[in-house]
Amino acid sequence: MPSATLPTHSAVYEKLHHKSQGSWTKLIFVPIPGVPNRHLRVLAPNLPTWRQFQGKLPKPMGRKRTLILICFACMAMVMTVMLFSRNVGAPEWPESWPPGDTSTLVFRREDLQRIWKWEIASGHYPSRRSIPKMVGLTAPPFNPALPIRQRNLPPSRYRPPPSVVTPNTDTDTLGVGSKRVYLDIQSAPPNVAYPPRPVPGSVADMDVIMKHCDFSGNKYVRDCLEILRLGGGLDNGQRTRRGKMDDWKYIYKEESNATVEIPSEKSEDEETYPYPLRRPLAPGEADAAEDPDAGLSKKRGVEWEPQLVLPSPLKHTPNAALPTPCDPENPRLFHMFWTGPFTDKPYLALLSFLYTQNTGIHLEEWPKDSAVCRPEFWLWINPGPAAAIPNPNALDDMFEQLKLSPWASPFLHPRFKDVIKFKLWNTTEQLDGVPEIKNEWRILQDSLFNSGGYVISVKHEEESSLNETSTKKADDDDIMNRTGSTSASAYDRLSVILSDMARFVLCHRFGGIYLDADTILLRDWEELWGWKGAFAYRWSRLEKYNTAVLRMNKGSALGSFLFRTALKNGLDFHPMTVSRYTADAYIEGLLLRLPDALFDSAWLNTEYYQRDRPPQPYFVEFADFFDTPQQSSAAPQSLGFNGFFKGAYSYHFHNFWWKPFDPTRNWPDLGPRFSVGERMARAALQGKDVQFSSVVAEDRKNTEEEETVESDKRDLDWSAVLKRTFESYIRSERPNLYGEWLQW
Repeated sequence: MPSATLPTHSAVYEKLHHKSQGSWTKLIFVPIPGVPNRHLRVLAPNLPTWRQFQGKLPKPMGRKRTLILICFACMAMVMTVMLFSRNVGAPEWPESWPPGDTSTLVFRREDLQRIWKWEIASGHYPSRRSIPKMVGLTAPPFNPALPIRQRNLPPSRYRPPPSVVTPNTDTDTLGVGSKRVYLDIQSAPPNVAYPPRPVPGSVADMDVIMKHCDFSGNKYVRDCLEILRLGGGLDNGQRTRRGKMDDWKYIYKEESNATVEIPSEKSEDEETYPYPLRRPLAPGEADAAEDPDAGLSKKRGVEWEPQLVLPSPLKHTPNAALPTPCDPENPRLFHMFWTGPFTDKPYLALLSFLYTQNTGIHLEEWPKDSAVCRPEFWLWINPGPAAAIPNPNALDDMFEQLKLSPWASPFLHPRFKDVIKFKLWNTTEQLDGVPEIKNEWRILQDSLFNSGGYVISVKHEEESSLNETSTKKADDDDIMNRTGSTSASAYDRLSVILSDMARFVLCHRFGGIYLDADTILLRDWEELWGWKGAFAYRWSRLEKYNTAVLRMNKGSALGSFLFRTALKNGLDFHPMTVSRYTADAYIEGLLLRLPDALFDSAWLNTEYYQRDRPPQPYFVEFADFFDTPQQSSAAPQSLGFNGFFKGAYSYHFHNFWWKPFDPTRNWPDLGPRFSVGERMARAALQGKDVQFSSVVAEDRKNTEEEETVESDKRDLDWSAVLKRTFESYIRSERPNLYGEWLQW
């Protein structure tokens, strides 16, 4: 071995074929112009000479291998050129969304702008969220639902003139509305046993709720529910948090100014405000003057819709400035759709409405000077199979069946007549009542039952036989003849598809909020009514809609857009398809996607999300509501109603139409005033065929059975506890959520 002391250029190294390790860099001396005999030393890469490089090349491999290598190199070069040519100079407009789905868009950019402007001017966008740049608004619209906020404009020398294009910029609205006063809602001593009712006319700030509850922002349902109950005053004397909670206040009142007028002319500051304009054109892209719809992806095979005809925008008036507690443009109507025999499912939904909402049924008479807008619950009954044609006597038959139903008859009591109303659903009449589609929907009647592109055809030539006497008995289990879901295998798919469309029809025609029949209300919705924008909620982890809760304004521009778009897409109102409608048109902001924590608090846990910090109660599947696991079965009776997702506005138990809420007491247990229905339901459980008239004539003391607590189920499930809680309020054995006693 050579000595370590030998220099690197020693002849010994050369004899042993060791090459000296040259430096990676070398100095190059560059003459300095105008300075003789002086050079600038520049450090440059020490590249090998061509002779050195040639000596390191592999030996020739033969003609065949050389040809393959050349072909491979040429192919790589072609692919590289193709990739660069595709990316360089490509327009910034996004591709169609979602990937793989064809576009559903049928409206031009001009109509999308008009829809946005109409909704904002009508007070239906009380949010500071920006309008997407793809809408193409070049000037910020005035927003009467937002308070005026002082804008600190930079000096003119630091901002571009209006003629300079600001690329990739969304548009913000300019608030011109009333001032907001955020409320600290708490029970005041000595009335701390129950939470206070919400302040009449109060409004929920959805921007604050989204900030603390949005799953996309990694917010937990548990934390969201805490903010909802503390900000809503539901902790009533049990507050353990310390410190200022201003950031958690999400309920406000608008000051009682007069109707907000939108300025018609811009101020001097507005002229110099740097309005966000559309981005500069990419090479080869058409000018906006030549193609005003550049970047929009139209639905294939259809023409653009003609210009959308819209009425004049509504005048936004703060609730405190209204002459009456109720806003005629925003009626407080809960809608629900039901097909088939009346069961314990709509029964419990109606009871939860009476238990939580400010209906005033605990009062002998509703005060004429009340500051509260009294909500109503409209239950729409589809009298037969979803594809059947109602007979002329359908309305009379409906009320006769409701009267004979043990689950429905209690709500026909005069005490509830002003707040609960049964309505007959007629598909033809309802679709004819939607002006946007009334002259065209019959073209699609053969494919009317369309859900996510899956169409169930209905043979109309057989419809005439539905009203005729036939010796052949229809198969009740056939999908065309089902009236309600009796099991997971016998699911009434047609009624579900019909309800997907019915919710949009009802909200667009009458206004209000639609609820699925598997919904239980958990608190007063006063501040949700105050927020005048449209909303649904998030489909669990996905950024799609679930329309189990749907709020829309009567006759709105958003509704017109949805119905015209749906008409050109097969009248498909499945929530996933509606998500595509709004995304393709960049109007998702007009149908706000609220966090599911507000209405469906267990959903993320059932899909294996947020199980490290679950809310109370903790459900790993929706069946836990009906069959509470034994390890946690002490919670329902120990915590009661107050321990069930406290802070949420409602709970969605996701179908389970065939599972009774209270198997050991599967009848309406509402006390002696409603004993007829109770005895009929008890007899039906025993397999007896009891007529209504005979039950009425029977003496109660001869049929009343002695009951003992030992016959009850030991560990009650959550579903049973909620049912018994609501029933005890109607029996006047306990107050409702807000401490109001029902006196008969």
